[in-house]
Amino acid sequence: MRSTISGYTALPKAHKFSAAGLVTVAGAAALTFALVPQASAADVSSVGVKPVAQSAQEFGVTQDGELAKASDKAGADAKAAAETAGKAKAGAERANRSTERKALKPAASAAPAKKAYADNVDGWIQESLDILRAKGIPASYEGIKKNVMRESTGNPRAINDWDVNAVNGVPSKGLLQMIDPTFKAYHVEGTSWDIYDPVANITAACNYAADKYGSMDNVNSAY
Repeated sequence: MRSTISGYTALPKAHKFSAAGLVTVAGAAALTFALVPQASAADVSSVGVKPVAQSAQEFGVTQDGELAKASDKAGADAKAAAETAGKAKAGAERANRSTERKALKPAASAAPAKKAYADNVDGWIQESLDILRAKGIPASYEGIKKNVMRESTGNPRAINDWDVNAVNGVPSKGLLQMIDPTFKAYHVEGTSWDIYDPVANITAACNYAADKYGSMDNVNSAY
């Protein structure tokens, strides 16, 4: 039913009862809250409500401690990093010094190449002369060559099978016609023990001539 007062609408009877009920419920609720006493600290504890963890002061102390720990750790990390860098630098310096020492160390000189000699009378005489000079045995190229040509005409395999030595079973052999006992007695160290070896034959003969005649240069006939 519409109200006769302008601007208002009359509530039906059912709506009036609903509104009255809401007012009654609200009033009961307010009364209930007013009658509940204030909870004590013991009551809060008994229902499992946890107190505040820390006071503002305690929180500040804890925070300062954590910052100090963080600062100490940062310092330790920085120190460790510095030590690592120092070790790396020291290692690099040692490596550089080692490289410098190697660079300053003179390279080992290569062994001199062995002198080459011709495989003929001239080459045999030249090689024998180098050995004789090293041993201090006197001789000259000319003195050796004239006796070689007279005794064997330059044939290292020459052998005398008709003279007295041959008759006695010790024929003269090689470039300077030596018999085996004389060759063995005057053999020069560093040469072959083969009496037919041209260098060994010349060197032993020159050693014998130096002992008996002063030098092969002084030999002008059979010796």
